[in-house]
Amino acid sequence: MKILTAIALIVAVLSGSASAQHPPYDYPPAIEADSPYYRIRYEGSSEPGELAFPVAYTLWVPPGVKQLRGLIVHQHGCGEGSCKSGQTGAFDLHWQSLAKEHDCGLMAPAYEQPEGTDCQLWCDPRNGSDAAFQKSLVDLGEQSGHPELATVPWALWGHSGGGHWAGGMLMLHPERIAAVWLRSGVPLFEQVDGRAIKPHALSPAALQVPVMCNLGTKEGVTDKKGRFAKVWPANQAFFEKMRSRGALIGIAIDPRTSHECGNSRYLAIPWLDACLAALLPARSGDALLSMPKESAWLAGLNVDAANAIAAMPAAKYSGGLASSIWLPNETIAKAWSQFVLDTNVADTTPPPAPRNVRLVDGELTWEADADLQSGIAHFTIERNGKTIATVPSNGKNPFGRPVFQGLQYSDTPAMPLIGMRYTIESSQPAALSDYRVRAVNTAGLVSQSP
Repeated sequence: MKILTAIALIVAVLSGSASAQHPPYDYPPAIEADSPYYRIRYEGSSEPGELAFPVAYTLWVPPGVKQLRGLIVHQHGCGEGSCKSGQTGAFDLHWQSLAKEHDCGLMAPAYEQPEGTDCQLWCDPRNGSDAAFQKSLVDLGEQSGHPELATVPWALWGHSGGGHWAGGMLMLHPERIAAVWLRSGVPLFEQVDGRAIKPHALSPAALQVPVMCNLGTKEGVTDKKGRFAKVWPANQAFFEKMRSRGALIGIAIDPRTSHECGNSRYLAIPWLDACLAALLPARSGDALLSMPKESAWLAGLNVDAANAIAAMPAAKYSGGLASSIWLPNETIAKAWSQFVLDTNVADTTPPPAPRNVRLVDGELTWEADADLQSGIAHFTIERNGKTIATVPSNGKNPFGRPVFQGLQYSDTPAMPLIGMRYTIESSQPAALSDYRVRAVNTAGLVSQSP
């Protein structure tokens, strides 16, 4: 029955009638795309080779940027829940801090895949999602006033099926890609659950693109019989295939998780930051630079972090290169070493102070940028030097460090989006000079007074 239902759903999608069986993906009012956010949506197609599912692309452009130098794509995984979570990806303050640092746009696609249908219909970019993505760059470039969006290089982050997509795009367009982070998903070369697939061709250009494979230890490393036990063998085979040919590729095994993203962003964002700093040209439109060889560090591949060969400068590494983990520099090597041990990547810099603090009709509002290294855990509200509240009051995150916006399974903010505001009780003083708002990052560091 389940097989027949899945087949029926696929037929419905391909015939354009899926919306009759599944309500359309909604876009909550809290995330309507107003500048600096932009959105474009395309219907699915029944034509061979075109994208079967509808898809919406949301873009954030850093305010004040004159010309974009690149695009960071945050790609969700498979299934209806993961696809819906993509609706908030471009609103993530932590990922926005990375985009702003490098004058990049931040894009989050949301494929409207009905539950039970074949994820390969979108996560293999050759099935129409590559063409739809590139069309969106032209349309969103026109909509946002940044036509260079159609030609700037990409940094791709993908979770699960999003990792298949990001890795597939690496195989198809290595010359356009600055770096790729693959969380729990890699491009496919042989078969999926017994189904034959068209293999990707590995070009020499793809070997020059920095890649990090990131997965949870319960995805086949320590748990070899669970639902996600095949993730590690796929990652290991991909890594060995790439690294044996000299690819700039590493593996970071999360010691705490299964398929959820956990604390991976505290390594992913600094890693992408290092790659973008080294590779993006100063002027928009120029070719990507080459990764400097002299700064690279290497570590030995070992699933047991306690017994792994320690990371060291590449010039001093004496192990086999084919099984060595490539890391872009010393800073990232140290962060990687901590991540694979317990995921508690250190941070010694306080977050930026909130700005534009206002008090109108008893409500405090403010604006803030996330700390590039550690994001935002919460804000504290002080009255006359004494902390009276935190926003949110009980921040939670079932997948890792509590964060201000909360996190869904595919590493995107929870819905509805939380606002930067605090309502003052009528019995409390209502003069702006009595109040201070401070940001606290997920490493527990507090911002200076604004």
